[in-house]
Amino acid sequence: MKWLSAENVVAVATAVLGIAASAGMAWYERRVPRRKRIGYRVQMDNPIGDNVRSGRANVRLGWFDEASGMADATFVLLRIENDGSQSIVDNDYTGRELHGLTAVFTDRTVRGVSVTQPAGTDHLMDHFTPAAGFGYEDNTLRIPRVPLNRGDHFKLLVLLSGGDVGSGIRLIGGIRDGEVRPNRSTTPDDKPPLFSRASRMITVLLTVCVVTLATIVVVRDDTRPPMGCEKGALTVTGSTAFAPVMRELAKKYEKDCAGSTITVDAHGSTSGVRELAATGQQSAKGSPPVVALSDGPKPEGLPQLRENRVAVSLFTLVINKDVPLTNLSLVDVRRLYTGRITNWKQLGGPDRPVLLVSRDANSGTRQVFQRRVLGRGEIANSSLDCVHKDDVTAPVVRCELDSTDQVLNTVAKLPGAIGYSELNLASGHPDLRLPALDGHRPSVEELEHGRTDYPYREIEYAYTYGQPPADSLASSFLTYISRGNGQDVIRTHGHLPCGTPVGLKTCAENS
Repeated sequence: MKWLSAENVVAVATAVLGIAASAGMAWYERRVPRRKRIGYRVQMDNPIGDNVRSGRANVRLGWFDEASGMADATFVLLRIENDGSQSIVDNDYTGRELHGLTAVFTDRTVRGVSVTQPAGTDHLMDHFTPAAGFGYEDNTLRIPRVPLNRGDHFKLLVLLSGGDVGSGIRLIGGIRDGEVRPNRSTTPDDKPPLFSRASRMITVLLTVCVVTLATIVVVRDDTRPPMGCEKGALTVTGSTAFAPVMRELAKKYEKDCAGSTITVDAHGSTSGVRELAATGQQSAKGSPPVVALSDGPKPEGLPQLRENRVAVSLFTLVINKDVPLTNLSLVDVRRLYTGRITNWKQLGGPDRPVLLVSRDANSGTRQVFQRRVLGRGEIANSSLDCVHKDDVTAPVVRCELDSTDQVLNTVAKLPGAIGYSELNLASGHPDLRLPALDGHRPSVEELEHGRTDYPYREIEYAYTYGQPPADSLASSFLTYISRGNGQDVIRTHGHLPCGTPVGLKTCAENS
């Protein structure tokens, strides 16, 4: 069941725990404190004399120093309170003695006592009389049956001798339908707790649940599926230069959309576009499930093909590393590719023959090179192995290969070789140089900010045969390419997406 996910279970458990904790605290506050209860706490236990073995050192003046028995004297402030929710009357004390409660000070002797009460409770003082049992003997202090309304309290300041600070202090007695119990004392030197133990436990439990839920949400793969996620099969053909981008996009889409299969079969821009046109003409169901990528616009005479601008792609010349040239003028490039420069020494390079490694006629990369850089077609092919002339009358060796990868590997292997490639595929190759053209280096960043006139660039188009249905895999995949994750992949591969605000303007200017 989809709703039975880890984060949903934790979220529900957190909510249930919060409700249960709130209900439990409400029940506790309403039910448990209904019992009659007297609490007591020691708010002060300080030494007066210098013979007390525990406590802070002190300096005495006057009566504290002159009176007898002060050498081992201590002061205790004992607070007695009604901390239940019902009032306590004199008949609620269950002891058989006249008094109601007995305070026992272990190992100490009571020397005197003073009773204090908060404002508005003067009536309590009337009960502290010997006739009511108020008095002390040895280590015990007898406390009368004092009626206490809810929240009332009184304090006993007791002078003691003969013992240590911190010796045990107990309040003995009973309450009908209730209890007498010690409370945690908040002495003047203590820092009072912000929350009770129950509150702290509930807070910790809720925090653990919330942190667990947040961890699940952060760690899980929460990538949104593509808009209009569709199932089915789709073939992507055309540009070999743009094929790495399409393969990664296809994998991501298939991961996000279960039931979709996208096959990338790249064998050249022109070949892919013509294959799409032929498939569309043969299809009896309208737009076939085929998308053709092309480096630049489609050939003339294919009006049925509908274009989608995907990105601006940068291309580059690549030279074998033994030719130490970092910049070529457009004039020199045109002279190279017309056979008028046959040796690199003519351009200030080494004494080595020029080898032209080109793409086949179906290549969009070649067509962009001819259109944007040469301004004309390349000279005829003169070699099959890119090393030896098959036509001895040709001015230079020129061969044609089927893919960008073949061009890069061949140029890297043959000293004196020069070719062309999509920029990102060529970047970082250890055996290749990527020369600037007329002083302009190929750079997506420079192009994006309008700071370059680098000529070897072109729009990457995605073609479909007519308008594919809105609920088709082709339509959904094209939408995915132009938005969100698709733009990130395109940008990572060194292209400028047409779907971004900057890319939209640049794509329009380069069309």
